[in-house]
Amino acid sequence: MLNKRYIKPIILCLGYLLTISCEDFVDLEPPNYKMVTETVFENDETAMAAITGIYNELFSSASFSNGYISSVTILAGMSSDIFETTSATDTRYGPFQQNQISPRGTPDASANYELWSSAYNIIYMANSVLEGLSNSDQLSEETLTIAEGQARFIRAFTYFYLVNLYGDVPLVLTTDYSKNAVAPKDSAAKVHEQISTDLDLAISLLEEVEEYESLERTNINRFVVMALRARIYLYQQNWEKAEEWSSKVIDQASIYEILQDLDQVFLKNSREAIWQISPVPVGRRQTTYTREGYFFRGINSSRVVLSNDFVATISPEDKRLAHWVGYNSSREFYFPQKYKDGSSSGNITEYSMVLRLAEQYLIRAEARAMQGNLPGAISDLDKLRNRANLELIANTLPGISQEDLLEEIMEERTRELFSEWGHRWLDLKRLQKTAEVLKPIKPLWQDTDIFYPIPEEERAKNPNIEQNEGY
Repeated sequence: MLNKRYIKPIILCLGYLLTISCEDFVDLEPPNYKMVTETVFENDETAMAAITGIYNELFSSASFSNGYISSVTILAGMSSDIFETTSATDTRYGPFQQNQISPRGTPDASANYELWSSAYNIIYMANSVLEGLSNSDQLSEETLTIAEGQARFIRAFTYFYLVNLYGDVPLVLTTDYSKNAVAPKDSAAKVHEQISTDLDLAISLLEEVEEYESLERTNINRFVVMALRARIYLYQQNWEKAEEWSSKVIDQASIYEILQDLDQVFLKNSREAIWQISPVPVGRRQTTYTREGYFFRGINSSRVVLSNDFVATISPEDKRLAHWVGYNSSREFYFPQKYKDGSSSGNITEYSMVLRLAEQYLIRAEARAMQGNLPGAISDLDKLRNRANLELIANTLPGISQEDLLEEIMEERTRELFSEWGHRWLDLKRLQKTAEVLKPIKPLWQDTDIFYPIPEEERAKNPNIEQNEGY
């Protein structure tokens, strides 16, 4: 168990590394940088504290992952048909809703830059850990193995979102500023290849790691990696592998289960949780509630809410309507209410959900349907429909066609995973349904809108990064 007295110093140390990942890094004296990395990786506890520092960064300062104003959850949700703004003149979120994001000089451009830069900061931190591990001769084999596996997963996880949101992006695998500062974009295919390499290595490295130390589901184990691996295979249309890897997670019945009480799903260490991020217990951003819970409080000044059209797709008998959708009667809007605590100062009751078992059932249902195993797909789909109090496909539509079943699965993905990590936006893109679904409600839609613009602040520092088409 990590001694908590190490956590805050290491967070500060990694914060230092984070600041030197930008322009100042080139001016840093090598002995100072060497001193920092050697201090972190001089023993097992401080090395593992470095990983804890990245976990904390994911919640606190990393805009892309913290569930707050510039996160994947909010911005990608706006890009789909799940969210809408409460004001037609909202200059931060309105352009995301209309898929008309500016690369420079506007509030929406700032949000886009915060997402981009925070993701690369996390990658920098993961690279720093990996380099520190490889250069250390003072760590136990166990620490080297666990820390490398977790750092590789974090890097792969972050690149998964970058490549899906921006397309071709620079593949940065070092902390060497002289290389990173001029790195051009790499093809999405090359980035995907590195993601796969990191995940495969992470799975092998974490093979012997305990499922969840002290019952906390905030640490990365092999099943966390397998869950993302299953998703990526689904995106790559490798149906056999998607089924195989999602099954590896689903089959861990002693660890994971679909909870019947919807109000229990997003609690800390929920048995449905595969990976969660905990509110930060130390440092300048200390809090006891999730950023999603705070952002989606449903107060009168809310700027991002659920679209009425989406809410209309949830039938009255669906328990998710009562348990996961809130309503502000004075302003007459709906809002996500998966997280119930957005303001308390008491004990932590909820963690930010990143990966959960329900998605694995949906992955396997789609993979099975695409392979013609309709009974198996129906069984997986009905697992979630049963919890939601919906009629079972096996009873009402036993002779359903493959095409209609796939449509049911897509609708179920939308109802189950709304307001979580931009699933709807990424689904529309991977299924090539963006124009079909979005053009009727977003008249300015163009096919090049499937990728966000590269922030001009980044291109000003590195002219080798070409702007995405359409911007």
